[in-house]
Amino acid sequence: MLNLKPIAFVVGSVVCAVGFLLFLPLITEIIYKTESWQSYVVPILLYVIIGGSLVITNRNVEFNLTIRDAFVMTILSWLLMSILCAVPFIYTQSDLSIIDAIFESMSGITTTGATTLNSLDELPKGILIWRALLQWLGGIGIVVIALFVLPFLKVGGMQLFHLEGDDPYEKFLPKISSVVKKIIFIYTALTFFLFFLYSINGMSLFDALAHSFTTISTGGFSTHNESFGYFQSNSILLVAIIFMILGSFPFLVLAQINLKNINTIFKDQQVKVFLLILFLSIVIIYFLAEKYLFGSIFDKVLVISFNTISIISGTGYISENFEDWGNYASVLFLLLMFIGGCAGSTTGGLKIFRFQILFKYLNLHLKKMLQPHAVSVSHFNGKKIPDTTYDSVMSFFFLYIFTFALSALFLSFTGLDFITCISAAASAISNVGPGLGELIGPEGNYNVLNGYSKFILILTMFLGRLEMLTILIIFFPAFWRD
Repeated sequence: MLNLKPIAFVVGSVVCAVGFLLFLPLITEIIYKTESWQSYVVPILLYVIIGGSLVITNRNVEFNLTIRDAFVMTILSWLLMSILCAVPFIYTQSDLSIIDAIFESMSGITTTGATTLNSLDELPKGILIWRALLQWLGGIGIVVIALFVLPFLKVGGMQLFHLEGDDPYEKFLPKISSVVKKIIFIYTALTFFLFFLYSINGMSLFDALAHSFTTISTGGFSTHNESFGYFQSNSILLVAIIFMILGSFPFLVLAQINLKNINTIFKDQQVKVFLLILFLSIVIIYFLAEKYLFGSIFDKVLVISFNTISIISGTGYISENFEDWGNYASVLFLLLMFIGGCAGSTTGGLKIFRFQILFKYLNLHLKKMLQPHAVSVSHFNGKKIPDTTYDSVMSFFFLYIFTFALSALFLSFTGLDFITCISAAASAISNVGPGLGELIGPEGNYNVLNGYSKFILILTMFLGRLEMLTILIIFFPAFWRD
């Protein structure tokens, strides 16, 4: 049986939190003197009353959670958040259909950045700040899940990131609380610092706030149709590059940094490989795309670096139409979509550490072929890698590629071209945002897709963000047996 009381408490907290968060777009609309503020009043009252009631009636519950409870709680929280947060998109001047509103909300919460909204520059400020806030919340939400839920659930090799003394789970709760508070503090502090840097480099206060939300979360929602191309500023691109990289780093490692051990971040195996892949990608794309760009060498390197880190981190900002850089660059960007950043970051994709684990497994396998009786052990960040981790990572890889292929196949049933199907599925499962092709490329929009295609992409974004196994396991009959 499910332990319903703690689940009800968490669900109530989510509903109540959405209600309070809606005050930000409400206040924004009041400041800019529009009538759209009225659209937020009813959802605020409804969410606060219903959510508050669930919290109050279950406030004294003990959190003795089972694995089953943790799975259900995680899925329900994200699914409910996506549905509740879709309501403002329906009842404000954005006038989206229900499927479009849920698509926009899911894209925000999962920090994907795919959008169905047109004419962003003309939309009410409240709805623009709301979608940016969704990505900021989704960013910190996935960091918490990646570091403190997925390792406990042993999803996709994430057990490598267990903290010391986190078994049994009940004894780990005080440690979770302490580390989560520190990570939230760092995440918030970086957001405020980014807001300050954007402001002094030419962004309006509104743009700076919205883009600080969507940069550190590697979300990618912008307040302008041209995304970062609107600002025409190298200094703004440089600031965004730095913070997209920071958002791609593991926040658990960022939380351990202080003035005495500032080099700690560069000792992490994930970070070193991530930076190496990023550097090599920028160099390769420079030689492939340099002739298609204008300006000085610095300008060209900056534009290529910005768009490359935007794709590999899953942020999805654009400053140039990279499809004009030749087919080679587009294919490389498609591959980078799958890679992602580090585990415990706000990025999507397969994550760097899984590629490292697979290469270590391949190395071990080749050694055993040459020396069948030899005993070989691999380590990751100083920890021995158990065989169960290899199994978990390989299972995840298979499921990831299978889900991607299935999503692309289902999209093809609507008559979409090959590039659109492949890039849309890749972008959705890796939570990137823009795809390739005329329809959903850097200058396109997902609004052109029909309702069926959007529904497939909503599911794909959801599966990709919660790493598939977290969701699919609830469909196994054994999951529900005592």
